[in-house]
Amino acid sequence: MHTILCISKKPAVSRAAHAALLAAAALLGSLPMRGLNAAEPPTVDAALKALVGGEQRTEDNRARDVWRHPYETLIFFGLRADQRVVEIWPGPKGWWTEILAPYLKEHGQYIAALPEVSRNPAYYQPGNDAFRTKVAGQPQQYARVQVVTFPSSGEFVPAASVDAILTFRNLHNWIADKQAEQAFAAFYKALKPGGVLGIEDHRAKAEGSVDPNSGYVREQDAIALAERAGFKLVARSEVNANPKDTKDYAQGVWTLPPTYRLKDQDRDRYAAIGESDRFTLKFVKP
Repeated sequence: MHTILCISKKPAVSRAAHAALLAAAALLGSLPMRGLNAAEPPTVDAALKALVGGEQRTEDNRARDVWRHPYETLIFFGLRADQRVVEIWPGPKGWWTEILAPYLKEHGQYIAALPEVSRNPAYYQPGNDAFRTKVAGQPQQYARVQVVTFPSSGEFVPAASVDAILTFRNLHNWIADKQAEQAFAAFYKALKPGGVLGIEDHRAKAEGSVDPNSGYVREQDAIALAERAGFKLVARSEVNANPKDTKDYAQGVWTLPPTYRLKDQDRDRYAAIGESDRFTLKFVKP
């Protein structure tokens, strides 16, 4: 943003005053312009902050906040309590569900889009069952949660019916399964004009090839997929960055916590690294 300072010729000003005005203009003009990588002005949402720290969340889920930054991430995506929001593949533990569902239950709508069991019945059926059991067991928090399937044989929600679609650490699955383009097309169709698509995933190195089964995704590839579907990238955040992540593990990203696929082998080393380096991207449907 450029700052323009207009100085009238009348009435005349002293040389000292004129110099002071020019100095102020130079200072304002030197301030950084807000771009895709710049931080947005601080926003405080007391209700959201209270839920992030709330007792409705499990202790295990809260323990990961140091790596997952839920409040900052949702504020970055522009979440509001009056929105209709879909979370794609929330996972059996409902990590984000514990925050999103109670936040949206009064004035908005939380929709959980579970994976189709046919993709991998042995894996997805237990996970879907665990999620449904969690939701059914706490009606005070989850009575208004709507559960759908994504992808589905038809629309997973009606076209142009939701304000935001959020998905965390799932894009690598669709890339590995060669389903990413279909996923983005479905997101685009489901969102209202002006709707937000928020994506977070494990960030691969920008250069070189990427093993599709490593769990990592190049940030530029995620952006290209979204833009080909018609989305516009409006902001990117480093809130979930982790420079300690070297991204070169035998078992991919699942070598790191919380999975520790190598079990006790070099566990202290991986614990010191922490959870993965991740990109966090905000797109809008024009």
